[in-house]
Amino acid sequence: MTGRRRPQAWSAALLAVALVAAACTSAPAVTDGDDPAPTAGGSPLPPGADPVTEPLPPPVDASAFETLTPIKHVVFLIKENRSFDHLFGRFPGVNGTRVANDRGTIRPLTPAEDQRAHDLPHCYQCAVAAVNGGRMDGFNQTEPADTWAFTQFRPHQMPNYWHWAERNVLFDNFFASAMGPSFPNHLYAIAATAGGALDNPVQTFQALRRQQERGFAKSWGCDIAEPGAYVEILDPEGDLVKVDPCFDFLTVGDLLNAKGIPWAYYAATNTQLGYIWSAYAAIRRYRENPAMWDRFMRPVDDLIRDIRADRLPPVTWITPRFQLSEHPEYNFCHGENWTTEVVNAIMESPMWEDTAIFLTWDDYGGFYDHVPPKEIDPFGYGIRVPLLVISPYAKDGFVSHEEGEFSSVLRFIEDNWFLTQLTHRDRRATPLLSAFDFDQAPRPPDPRPLRTDCEGPIWSPPPPDPPR
Repeated sequence: MTGRRRPQAWSAALLAVALVAAACTSAPAVTDGDDPAPTAGGSPLPPGADPVTEPLPPPVDASAFETLTPIKHVVFLIKENRSFDHLFGRFPGVNGTRVANDRGTIRPLTPAEDQRAHDLPHCYQCAVAAVNGGRMDGFNQTEPADTWAFTQFRPHQMPNYWHWAERNVLFDNFFASAMGPSFPNHLYAIAATAGGALDNPVQTFQALRRQQERGFAKSWGCDIAEPGAYVEILDPEGDLVKVDPCFDFLTVGDLLNAKGIPWAYYAATNTQLGYIWSAYAAIRRYRENPAMWDRFMRPVDDLIRDIRADRLPPVTWITPRFQLSEHPEYNFCHGENWTTEVVNAIMESPMWEDTAIFLTWDDYGGFYDHVPPKEIDPFGYGIRVPLLVISPYAKDGFVSHEEGEFSSVLRFIEDNWFLTQLTHRDRRATPLLSAFDFDQAPRPPDPRPLRTDCEGPIWSPPPPDPPR
């Protein structure tokens, strides 16, 4: 890729100048949102498609690798588009709220929709406008936002997430790494940087349609639909530069490789909706090297099978299929059930006894939160999101006020396996040790029942918006 820059910290003043003309949405001819359409489909798989299922991976003896703590398995599970107050603002003992400031008007956070809702603006500039200089009163940016941004879940609407918070550790001072949407935040979750990216990549509808007609899903990485695709990055001079979304910066996976520690990244494949969140697709040496890709990337449809067979490596990242991600226009109930199946499988497997699950949501998704994020560099923090830590060594029913972001999970991995750091983000991050009591007797598994009130089939497309 030409014009690529190494990540640096740049002044907020330069950023403000560079973004004067930026908009929350792209021109009509292009798409940069994280909507799933157009749908990839077709069978059999087209040439060049990643398999949607693979043979069982080889077993790994995680105990053979020296660790700082009793944790021998880390699972970093990332769901989609929910702010902290939207999910856990009513939880006892947290810094939460039940009301919102809507440009000076105080309004109640009404019950959220636990089936299907509406996607909301959450681009970089949309998040800047929502924060509004720390006033946190600018979330009402569209007609759907006026309805959906000011909603909040009640405990009965997310029974398993609420239960895990009651019996494990909930962080209420945890932030998305990047101001804005999914693409930069998923990169931070593997590399403590997004290479200067501010928003999701842009591609033309025509190129995307051709890619779909060939049987491939939307991509935000090195295999993005061409021609005309790009992502804007902020360069060291404070200028916005259009580059290919195909980077060469180091990731925690590379640090693990250097120490010979196995890892895996489970995600939707390149023919499935949700492939946009497969972050290593934007790292050239993985996406463009079939041997590296096949070694470390695994179909998310194989995840529960692999857990039950005790085949997860010491470090595992997980992103879901789009329909199970809790992205608002898809069914939250089905998404919570899928997460429950994953957590239950871990709890019922031999790996439970030495596992830490870090469960979070990749960005605020346009939903209200009342806590102003710190500005630690031109890119973040982003708006606050929940983090749950589930482990036999997690404190029982503890709310942690320790500050964190996605780089903090990386810092835990780095410290636990005696790795170095990647950027100023993971160097400054704390490793979230407030979640754990390593002197306590490991807690027994606590699997949860699946919900039975989910409406409609899992894989159905979102319904059209109702008339207004």
